[in-house]
Amino acid sequence: MSKMKLMIEESKIRDIVEEYLRGSSFFVVEIAVDKNNSIVVEVDSDESVPLDYCVELSKYIESKLDRDVEDFDLEVGSAGLTSPFKVLRQYQKYEGSEVEVQVKNGPKYVGVLVNVSDSSFGLEVTKMVKKEGEKKKVAETETLTFTYEQIKYTKYSITFK
Repeated sequence: MSKMKLMIEESKIRDIVEEYLRGSSFFVVEIAVDKNNSIVVEVDSDESVPLDYCVELSKYIESKLDRDVEDFDLEVGSAGLTSPFKVLRQYQKYEGSEVEVQVKNGPKYVGVLVNVSDSSFGLEVTKMVKKEGEKKKVAETETLTFTYEQIKYTKYSITFK
């Protein structure tokens, strides 16, 4: 007799994860469940995400599910430093840091993330401009404002100086 595989609802996993994270500095970046019950949970924190924390969260999720009823695969990890931002909290985390922003059907900018709100954010970009009558170019900073809908991706910018 074959065991019937029940589809695990993403909302069920989200509830379990949020229950575990409640009261901590950790937050959900993404939860995905495919038709084969392969569950991927991605979390982040205002600080860093230790591997031990991912292991403990994985054990907690497993303790809330029954493999005899719902056969599943589970992967718990942290948001990669070079991965595009997926939730507002990541924008808030990196406010004041240098980020790379790719505009949909437009240019790519590198600048400092500022003025993060629920609907938009600013990017302070500095460019070298030659002023009329000057011999040398001077640094000029301007703040560009974007809505999240305008953006293809935003990610932390790693620069080596």
